[in-house]
Amino acid sequence: MTANNGTNPEVLLFASTTQSFLEKEVPLSRIREMHEDGIAFDAGWWRRAAELGWTSLLVPEELGGGSVSGDGVKDLALVAEIAGKTVAPGPLHPVSTVLAGLVETPDGHEDTIEALVAGEAVASWAVYEPGRAWSPLTPSVTATATDSGYRLDGVKDRVEAGADSQIFLVTAQSDDGVRQFLVPADATGVRVERQRSLDMVKSYARVEFDGVEVDASAAVGSAEQTPALIERQSQITTLLQCAEMVGILETVLAFTIQWGFDRHSFGRPLGSYQALKHKYADLKIWFEGCRAATNAAAAAVAARAPGAAMAVSVAKSYVGEYAPGMLQLCVQLHGGIGVTWEHDLHLFLRRVTLYRSLFGTPEDHNLRVYSLTKDMEQAS
Repeated sequence: MTANNGTNPEVLLFASTTQSFLEKEVPLSRIREMHEDGIAFDAGWWRRAAELGWTSLLVPEELGGGSVSGDGVKDLALVAEIAGKTVAPGPLHPVSTVLAGLVETPDGHEDTIEALVAGEAVASWAVYEPGRAWSPLTPSVTATATDSGYRLDGVKDRVEAGADSQIFLVTAQSDDGVRQFLVPADATGVRVERQRSLDMVKSYARVEFDGVEVDASAAVGSAEQTPALIERQSQITTLLQCAEMVGILETVLAFTIQWGFDRHSFGRPLGSYQALKHKYADLKIWFEGCRAATNAAAAAVAARAPGAAMAVSVAKSYVGEYAPGMLQLCVQLHGGIGVTWEHDLHLFLRRVTLYRSLFGTPEDHNLRVYSLTKDMEQAS
């Protein structure tokens, strides 16, 4: 992402401002403090992040948004990549994913879009269900038609920032197919329960819908539009994961290699030994693969290319497979200090391990690549 937009002075300014904001407001020391205090993110901090333009990038100007380069998807991926450098907190992923769906069918949802862009509200995509793998088009939560709208029943889990959200975008099965509904978190029948997370500050929740009544206007898109909306949202959230992991990898590789040259053995830097040079070379090759796959996915999603789904699955398959192992190798290259609580390595490893599993594992995306390839062969 950085390479693609690096010659645009406005994007460079946007990137440097974003990085300075994160380094000042949520350095790694602050992440540790938030973990100790049980805080996922500060609402005031998120409003300031929204003022920097993070929430407006996918939203067209007529709806109060706008991007720096004119390519909101790439600009948003750049923000995610920079956020990875400090394993930043905040609901960037869930808010962006919800907006990705709302801006496709904005009629009746303009106020929600405005509140999300301003950072005055937080929304999250309620798509996962207990005990079930990633399968967004086969929800067990039901949406039963009523005289005025729908009644939602069922349970979602792994809802990011669920306890800090004012709005949920809920996938549900109705008589006419899979639908999505905007549901206020304080609606009668909604119960939110925090879930434990491997990450230091990323929080998740279990959300129960017990006879929750919503108006017909709560529906986002028609039954015919919903599969395409879910596909677009899936692409955005998966791309953001990959972009953030690229930022994490770049940061960890940099300080791991520097560690190798700062530490000495028998009068020589550890990094000067051939065995370690080979490890550094492997890490560099894998990192460039992760970055290239992610950049390709960002370009395809931004252009709404026919191969966007394939590009995103290829990126998540590669980055999700390699990133955790790369960070584990960096732990080993640090020696004993790499496995201590005091060292920052585990903060990055936790985030990458979490992202490997969410919104499709590498194995899930391998199967999707196979399925998409078969579909292309049959079409030709």
